[in-house]
Amino acid sequence: MGAAGLALLVAAVAAGGDPRDTLRCSQGLACRLLDTDALCGMELPEPGRGLALAQLRLEPALRCAEPMDCSPCLEVRLRLALPPGASEPHQAVPSGHPGTEDGTDGGQRSPVNGAASSQPNITGLLLLSGNAYASSRCVAVEVWAPLASTLPNRPLGWVIFRCFEAPLGSELHVTAYTNSRGRRRLSQRQRVPDCSWPAAQSAVPQCQVPRLQITPGLNEVVVEVQGAVTGHGYTLRLYHNQSHGAGGRERAITTSGPMNYSLPAEEVLPCLCLQVWLETQDPLRASLCPFSHDAEAWERLWARSQLVLRAEGQALTCSLLAPCDLPAELVPCWQPAPTGPCQALPGLQQPAVGQGPQEFRGLQPHPSLCVQVWSGGQVRLTRCLRDRALLGRADDLLLLEHGEHGGNASLCALERGTCTPLASFTSVRAGHPGLLEEELRRDVATGQCRQIWHPENGTGVTLWACPLHKYLRTRWALAWMGALLGAACLILLLLLKKEDAKGWLKTLRADYGSEGLLRGRRALLVHAAEPSAERAACALMAALRPLGLAVVAAPGGGSGVAAWGPLPWLHAHHRRALREGDTVILLLSPAAVAATSRWDARARAVPGARDAESIAGPRHGPSPDDVPTVAPCEVFAAALSCAMPVLAAGSGRYVVARLEALVPAVPPALWAAPAFALPSETPGFLRALAGSGHRRDPWPEPYVAAVAEGLQRALGE
Repeated sequence: MGAAGLALLVAAVAAGGDPRDTLRCSQGLACRLLDTDALCGMELPEPGRGLALAQLRLEPALRCAEPMDCSPCLEVRLRLALPPGASEPHQAVPSGHPGTEDGTDGGQRSPVNGAASSQPNITGLLLLSGNAYASSRCVAVEVWAPLASTLPNRPLGWVIFRCFEAPLGSELHVTAYTNSRGRRRLSQRQRVPDCSWPAAQSAVPQCQVPRLQITPGLNEVVVEVQGAVTGHGYTLRLYHNQSHGAGGRERAITTSGPMNYSLPAEEVLPCLCLQVWLETQDPLRASLCPFSHDAEAWERLWARSQLVLRAEGQALTCSLLAPCDLPAELVPCWQPAPTGPCQALPGLQQPAVGQGPQEFRGLQPHPSLCVQVWSGGQVRLTRCLRDRALLGRADDLLLLEHGEHGGNASLCALERGTCTPLASFTSVRAGHPGLLEEELRRDVATGQCRQIWHPENGTGVTLWACPLHKYLRTRWALAWMGALLGAACLILLLLLKKEDAKGWLKTLRADYGSEGLLRGRRALLVHAAEPSAERAACALMAALRPLGLAVVAAPGGGSGVAAWGPLPWLHAHHRRALREGDTVILLLSPAAVAATSRWDARARAVPGARDAESIAGPRHGPSPDDVPTVAPCEVFAAALSCAMPVLAAGSGRYVVARLEALVPAVPPALWAAPAFALPSETPGFLRALAGSGHRRDPWPEPYVAAVAEGLQRALGE
């Protein structure tokens, strides 16, 4: 197939080009676009005496649909020349049609306008290819040039095609092909201009980035998108900038033209950032993080942050949970008293990294260990292991050892921000007389003290926790003599005022016998599975056990619950409580009240449930046919299924404890049992646990305060 035949084929299959494509020729040449979307893989005709390619040049350009709606492109400038032998006499084509063997028309007709020409001419077919990263496009061009007064290999002129589009800043590979026997292919790579090109900044929409203006207020922050062009779609993105890969909240708002967006003040955090961009391909984005130095935003962030400690085996790990990355330091410290200072442990601090757990290698968990979060020179968060079941006592003495273990290593006691040498430690501890340096050294050397921390390389500082009560030597002889003398004087004084002595002795008997009132008694404590109820249950058990009361709690009842499920486990313990006269404590929290309401509603819907309650006796356990069914994990509802039939019959010992800070009133379904609001009604609650014979006896304030303080601390957390 000749060049003219291929040109006719391409022109026939063309579906119309892009009207924004243009083709220009220099003086003396004629050219036209055959197809602006040609098949890039098609083959050109056999080499003939077409036009040769002399030079290929690419220049940046803009392709505009409207003055302010342009896209970047590359303009192709192709210099043409005559190949060797193009000026030789032409011979006729055997088919009888005018033309030459290389596809020319013998110089009689112009391919551009079809007009006859007396000058000999030559026609060439060009294929221009533009390939970007994700797209490719080919253009077919026909060029006519005269043969008169033109020498081979001398330039004829320029053919200029505008243009090949590509994304801003991308690379474009342009190749030109021809059917000439001479130079038939030229290729060049060049980048499309980006928004740094001055001509693109005002004409390409992707380069017209809007601006963000932040206006703070009392209750909200107004985000204003300025410089947006009306009619164009924009996206405003709000996200938390995290440097350690932790996921954060993200929100995107789409709008058309300028906009205002109101952001609640409680959502303003230091890591909150904003982005805005035009809804076009590969747009530039305007980014802004305006709250990174906002003091109120930082205080809000610390208020929403949480420090979690985990004692897993012999390892202590902590996690700093926060919506943003926190420039903070984790500092282990020693705090024997809950309200006392926390002594920082030397050499153990480490920076907080991300949201995941961080382990303090070599640090052994102990009830007096805490971790503080330091930032900006002050303590932001503190979390302790005080309420965990760990080896050691809260009053253990912390010793710091320099050098090698044992022998004559340097030992000092850490307290009140200093490390006091053992030689002078006994003299400054007036409240604990008799602490001996030799005993401390011997116990450290023989392993009687527990090693809290040691460095991995075996050198440096080692920390020891020594039981303080071992080193208290009593010298009470004179004190006892003074006490006996005082008691004798007091008895003599009381004999003189017998009536007043009765009241005093009654109070004294109550003070020293209060613990005995609960000695040997047992109780089953049932609570809902929620954090507030679990903390209150733990605090209640910790306060009641020193008074002699043996408490079993569910959830958390041990392997029986895990093996049987809550309902069989509670049935067994409930039957035992009824049989042996134990007390069943129903602890009311919000989740427990909700479970009671659901249980009551199901009980009313189960036929015969109320009749079963009315005929149930104290010696008969509940039957599955008499109570509504409950889900396997609804522990409090399972407890109600056990207790309600017996409670309705007026049997058994039940006490309802209401957490008054969380539960305003006792549900009607539990009105049959005595109820107490804790911690305000702690004395009545303790008398109810002691039994009917002690309900009028006063409880001394220390015991009441211990139970109430434990509950208040648990609910406060």
